Amino acid sequence: AMPQSTVEPSSITFSAAISACAKDGGWQKAVHLFRQMAQRSLKADRITYNATISACEKGGEWEKALRIFNDMVQSKVDPDPITFNAAISACTRGERLAALKCSRDEDL
Repeated sequence: AMPQSTVEPSSITFSAAISACAKDGGWQKAVHLFRQMAQRSLKADRITYNATISACEKGGEWEKALRIFNDMVQSKVDPDPITFNAAISACTRGERLAALKCSRDEDL
């Protein structure tokens, strides 16, 4: 039998797990992990937000993607081109590009 080892959860391990879920189409699990981070008082970074927004985008969940995007901005985590591309793609899939524009205008 292989020896068991434990990895202490961190923003890095959560980001890796969320990214894996995003690649596998598991947006529900990605959002669940994202919420678990907050419950563990772990601060999401840009990579975590991008992975979660991307997972929602791939799952066609544009409203969830926008909610997470808005949470990112309110948490003072600066979006980057990857963030905007995932958010725009999510809105385009949901034919809600105007929603992203309105969302950003409120923050300016």
